[in-house]
Amino acid sequence: MAGPDLVVLRSPVRLRGEGLTTVARFTVAAGETLAFTLAHGASHEGLPVVRPANAVLEETEDYWSRWHAHGRVAGPYEALVRRSLLTLKALTYAPTGGMVAAPTTSLPEQPGGSRNWDYRYCWLRDAALALRAFMPAGYFDEARAWRDWLHRALAGSPGQVRIMYGLAGERRLPEWEADWLAGYQGARPVRIGNGAAGQMQHDIFGIVMQALLEARVGGLSADPESWRLQRALIDHLAGTWQEADEGIWEVRGGRRHFTFSKVMAWVAVDRSIEAAERFDLPAPLPAWRVLRRRIHDTVCAEGIDAARGCFVQSFGDTALDASLLQIPLIGFLPADDSRVAATVAAIERELMPQGLVLRYDTRATADGLPPGEGAFLACSFWLVEVYAMQGRMDEAAALFARLAALVNDVGLLAEEYDPVAGRMLGNFPQAFSHAALIAAAARLGPSPGATG
Repeated sequence: MAGPDLVVLRSPVRLRGEGLTTVARFTVAAGETLAFTLAHGASHEGLPVVRPANAVLEETEDYWSRWHAHGRVAGPYEALVRRSLLTLKALTYAPTGGMVAAPTTSLPEQPGGSRNWDYRYCWLRDAALALRAFMPAGYFDEARAWRDWLHRALAGSPGQVRIMYGLAGERRLPEWEADWLAGYQGARPVRIGNGAAGQMQHDIFGIVMQALLEARVGGLSADPESWRLQRALIDHLAGTWQEADEGIWEVRGGRRHFTFSKVMAWVAVDRSIEAAERFDLPAPLPAWRVLRRRIHDTVCAEGIDAARGCFVQSFGDTALDASLLQIPLIGFLPADDSRVAATVAAIERELMPQGLVLRYDTRATADGLPPGEGAFLACSFWLVEVYAMQGRMDEAAALFARLAALVNDVGLLAEEYDPVAGRMLGNFPQAFSHAALIAAAARLGPSPGATG
């Protein structure tokens, strides 16, 4: 018992206290099973009720087996995709539909370093990508639950939209450091909460509008309040997209005019126009079309390094950013556009020292932290997709195979990977990585004769 909380450990084995720990010595014979159950409750209430462990285990196995069998998945990467869908489902909080980015905190992106964050929250970006993964596989209940969670979380003024929320839609996620903990393999600080919750990131509007459009196309019913919410968000974005932000990578070195943020602002407007046109929804389409063109022209004028002919991380900069691989994936420009080709070539030269994609050069970007981190797995899966769109199928398949070989013995991926040390980095398992794997597998296409 500790203050308001208590835990109860039950077992047929004789337990005893020893140095403020609970210990036991026992023998298990061949074919014998001994169950240990740990239950949590409030210390001022009665002991929590615990059902027989075997019965609960059987129910759990039956539930997940039926859920797994329900999915429509086929092709050469079926096992990987099914495992990734299972992971996304397991990261979802059933009572609300919210999905955590990862179930861990402070697993370092740099061994022994300070790039340690708490990922036990719902990022709009990660959850929207998961929704896009669920629907093609036939998991509409999960997609609907997330859509409903989103409506509740975003309720209120568009200016109060956060980039992340708690599992029930909580907005106050203060970040603090548990300085009495040593951290994983000495990586400190151990952080609880996430200060990035108060950041501005324009890209979330784009991915949310994309997901909501696909929900409508997929047949998820939407009430009038949903469209009014989307219109209010676009009206807000129209007045803020020109402002600097912290960008997709949540830098802590100050706001900048990140190219990807502007690109995704374009996506938000473009998908809203498509939704209004396809579903005959009321909208100021002439004004939205003007805004869409203005954003597009601005990005193509200011987000380019004229000397190299490629897109850059932020306006007026020369640094690269792997988020720019999304430009053809979201339809901002065709994959065969010369500027896209130049961007891919530059990323291959400068952000792939070990054959996997870094999200950016931490030595060249002022992100407020010491340099050094692993390859970002989602970005590497994005490159697989771009290769496929450019007709470079052999390279796409080879890169996907290398990435697929990185999953651990139970098919899970972290946020990053260190190709030199041969180990995963960052919080684990990571929804972003698994959603990107599913998208890349879909881009490569099913095997001949496959259905689903």
